[in-house]
Amino acid sequence: MNLPITVTQEDLLEILLNVAPGRPVFIWGAPGIGKSALVEQFAEEIGLPCVSLLGSQLAPEDIIGIPQINGNTSEFLPPKVIARKDPYVLFLDELNACSQEVQKAFYSLIHERRIGEYHLPEGSIVVGAGNRAQDSAIVKTMSSALINRMFHVQMKADARQWIKWAQNNHLHPWVIDYIIQRPDHLFSEPPKTEEPFSTPRSWHMLSDALTEYGAGKREISANTLKMLAYACLTPSHAGMFLAYTKSLKNTHMLEDIIAENAKWPSKPEDRDILYFLAQSFRAKLVTELPKSKQEISGNMLSFVYRAKGMIKELSTINFEIAQMVVASDDENTLPDWFMVEVIRDLPRLVNSK
Repeated sequence: MNLPITVTQEDLLEILLNVAPGRPVFIWGAPGIGKSALVEQFAEEIGLPCVSLLGSQLAPEDIIGIPQINGNTSEFLPPKVIARKDPYVLFLDELNACSQEVQKAFYSLIHERRIGEYHLPEGSIVVGAGNRAQDSAIVKTMSSALINRMFHVQMKADARQWIKWAQNNHLHPWVIDYIIQRPDHLFSEPPKTEEPFSTPRSWHMLSDALTEYGAGKREISANTLKMLAYACLTPSHAGMFLAYTKSLKNTHMLEDIIAENAKWPSKPEDRDILYFLAQSFRAKLVTELPKSKQEISGNMLSFVYRAKGMIKELSTINFEIAQMVVASDDENTLPDWFMVEVIRDLPRLVNSK
């Protein structure tokens, strides 16, 4: 399923608070985007324990339990993890990855909030989650009857909210600072090949690894940093992150260059740093420049003048990288009014692309 509208973590938390107490909610989203963590946060906020069942690893008897003779009749005894006396949040993770038999076992739990003779305690909440078919994950078709019993939302990664969360949870400062500079690298769609890819979860893994290795507090070899980055991230993102860590040892920081307290790195051995800074500069332009020239304020006007000067300075060092800064793509394009000014001041930069 691919819904036409996606929601951020904060939006989804609000949806769960308002909808989930009365209706099962199903969260769609790519692997590693933070679905499980959000459900746990929701349970914590409403003061209920969270019980997670991983659909892809369950058999029907893990849900409905086993039969036991009771006098002249038999009854199914549900597993202890489900059969609780007090209300709780039941999180059915990877619900659409389990077999049809397991989905059938889940049906009464979602529809009638019961398993055999056992009913969920009053006040219990059921939340499901799963990956989409395009995520290259294990996905099985859910029956229309099961789909129609749930409220469906699709979650997206939001860099601003994730940075706030990362700061509150003391993730490694290199990871936080990098995502501040390259928010577009927080998440990338799962690849068709078997390789790591960037998600909020993989950045968290990298943060943990950097912390364990003492990165920033003691010297770590370039090979070790390379191993850690490529073990967690999309390869192109890993390369950019390594360039970022290299820039920490130099005076070439983007904010310093903008403030004219430093210059673009020009040495051949610093080409990877130059590329990273130029990519970060482009991301900053895409994010901060207003769509309309009429929206420019005093401070923004100064930034626009400085941005054009930086592009000109960059073009004298590496013409191709300067072209990359102003190049258009399908998703992130610089405002038309800014491109008009770039064409006017630096026509060769645009016309020779």
